[in-house]
Amino acid sequence: MHTSLAQQIDQLLIDSGLFCSQKQVLHHPSHFNFKDQTILITGAAGTIGSELSKQLMSSSFKQLILVDMAESPLYNLIKTLEFKNKERVKFLLININDIEALDFLFKTYNPTIVLHAAAYKHVPLMESHPFEAIRTNIFGTKALANMSILHRVQTFVFVSTDKAVNPKGVMGLTKRIAEKHLNYLNSKHKTAFFNTRFGNILGSNGSVVPLVKDQIKRGAPITLTCKDISRYFICKRKACNLILKITQLNKSKYNTFTFNMGQPIKIIDLIERLAKFHNKELNELNIIYTGLRPGEKLFEDMVSENEILEPTIWEDIFTVKEKNKTPVLPVDFSLLNQITHFTPKTTAKSILKSLL
Repeated sequence: MHTSLAQQIDQLLIDSGLFCSQKQVLHHPSHFNFKDQTILITGAAGTIGSELSKQLMSSSFKQLILVDMAESPLYNLIKTLEFKNKERVKFLLININDIEALDFLFKTYNPTIVLHAAAYKHVPLMESHPFEAIRTNIFGTKALANMSILHRVQTFVFVSTDKAVNPKGVMGLTKRIAEKHLNYLNSKHKTAFFNTRFGNILGSNGSVVPLVKDQIKRGAPITLTCKDISRYFICKRKACNLILKITQLNKSKYNTFTFNMGQPIKIIDLIERLAKFHNKELNELNIIYTGLRPGEKLFEDMVSENEILEPTIWEDIFTVKEKNKTPVLPVDFSLLNQITHFTPKTTAKSILKSLL
């Protein structure tokens, strides 16, 4: 493993707060000026949503509306922010698939910025539950976007994924179709719709790092799909900081962005670095190779064949542009509306693929 890559992994682990280094790493809170803005965050109790909430607490804002459908995580977020100045912060237990709840939300609070982080994200689970992935990742996003247009939201930022690039699994397909729909809305309405793609959040709920840390600590076997599998990783602090920067942009026909995530990291190299933090060598671990899970890719891509990256005013944010510009067309939701819990998984996935 190259030294530079080892250093990249170590820095990611330290930046994520998963390990400490001998040299203290300082993180300065972002001080964005949102004093005239009411900001709505969906999925506010998740990894990205909660970090966005914490960073915004250090900035000025008119009002902050934190929405999640998960009761216990939302309560945990309330307790986390317990000693902050919450006078202008509202916590709401709302499912974005509930149209009446969204109607209440927008009519009551009139958000001007929407940060949409609510989604189903686990690749193998979504392969088994395509209807739920479609209902939340596509139709939930569609409903939220429609409300944003109706209530004249200024900026809508969609938290997408690198799995939307050349998507293979249901999760990536639903995210890509949501991106496509928002691209269309951006070309037709005053609201600025921005898509943000980035890789795995190091240390997020259910991700590889906490699992492997626990397995190493317990002396349990390490489960790994295969030796060559790699992923892009980013620290949640950096990702959320960049998301907030994107809210400062003016509306443009180029509305999809990706972040600088360094080199793709082989999971086996990540496991090796984690082992070293526990004073172990890789050959001391019992690694069981399980093979790729349904919907998984061996490696992720930053852009598709018809896309290129161009720099922005920020060094860690890139605009995703098409090499050969194609017309921005609406998504055919009639096919998706036919999918139910009873629809065979293979049929649902075929319909998703046909829309791209």
